[in-house]
Amino acid sequence: MPRDSEEPEHLPGAVGGATRVGGTVRRPTGPWTPAVHELLTYLRESGLRGIPELHGLDEEGREILEYVEGRGVPVDQEIVLDNVLVEAVTWLRDFHDLVDGFRPAGTRVWRAAGEVELGADEIICHHDPGAYNWIIQSGHFVAMIDWDMAGPGQPIDDLAFLAWTAIPLYREIPIDDVARRLDLLVEAYGEWGPMTVLDAVVRRMSTATDRIEAGQARGDEGFLNLAKVGEPQRTRDRLAAFRERVPEIEAAL
Repeated sequence: MPRDSEEPEHLPGAVGGATRVGGTVRRPTGPWTPAVHELLTYLRESGLRGIPELHGLDEEGREILEYVEGRGVPVDQEIVLDNVLVEAVTWLRDFHDLVDGFRPAGTRVWRAAGEVELGADEIICHHDPGAYNWIIQSGHFVAMIDWDMAGPGQPIDDLAFLAWTAIPLYREIPIDDVARRLDLLVEAYGEWGPMTVLDAVVRRMSTATDRIEAGQARGDEGFLNLAKVGEPQRTRDRLAAFRERVPEIEAAL
């Protein structure tokens, strides 16, 4: 555990805010925290690689997580390499396969869903596996961070969200690159074809904007912070532009 004398360092990007203290990250908690900690504990005990180790709460009531060495991905300036994309998607499939066994009895409180019971056809998704939540070491994907948004959903929800930021589909890149990287994504995950993923992206990102708007309406500080970068309207505008590109992408597949 870090010494009190270690100088805290603010970490940009986390929706709820994050501070590094030595070898740990301190993050604000909320009603969803017990469920997220239960999930992270299950995943580590099940052998899932690439998640931060949980160290409980500090004296200020913040959660304490392992600081994972590496670098983040500035998604607006960088497109991850093909191998990193494949590694992240492979990790996502491993996570989904393992979390299918996490079926807590009764209800749990999740940040976006509220207090709900896990449906028979659902798993607990990460719900924010964008490339900005990846940690890269020596040109390889090594970890997924920022688990606050975890909650019930369909596996394709996570894959669609990942595709949105990591292919990336949210901004315009050469269509041939989109088609090639989409093929890499679906091959690495091994469940659905590219057309299915494209359809899922429209649904998932529409849901994302609705969740941001609802979170802002109820005063969730993390969602309110997203207003500083123009959300949810920014994603709605990007989604409208993506819809216009879909026919060209489909023709290239």
